[in-house]
Amino acid sequence: MDSYVERQQVTVLRVNADMKGGGPAEAMRLLESKLPSLKGRRFYGVFRLLPEGEEYFACVQKEAGDDPVPMDLRVGTIPGGSYVRRKVKDWERVIAEGKLGSLFDKMVSYYNVDRARPNIEFYRSMSELHLLVPVLNRELAPLA
Repeated sequence: MDSYVERQQVTVLRVNADMKGGGPAEAMRLLESKLPSLKGRRFYGVFRLLPEGEEYFACVQKEAGDDPVPMDLRVGTIPGGSYVRRKVKDWERVIAEGKLGSLFDKMVSYYNVDRARPNIEFYRSMSELHLLVPVLNRELAPLA
């Protein structure tokens, strides 16, 4: 079941995924390898479709002691605002089966999406992933 949520802007450290190479999974592995510890960290996947193709960043919320330069990471922000959230249990299986994209596609087709902001994967825990689609307002998309 989907729900509306308001999210605050989040400052992150990020790695750009090579969509013609290892893709999001490789970008997340690279990001994790640069951190001294994964414990207590909040991880995100941030993506949007551009005219030249899909853009994806593996991200981790920046903490007070993080210095991106020695870690060879870039600093970025995940925009805040209104989002529709869908909780996904057993997300590792969903990703392994290649079904994550279709879940986002269904959400994007159903809601009045703000295309100026990216879609977000928030890895809440090892057992729960939140898919977040930015919306302009809390209305369904018009029927075509």
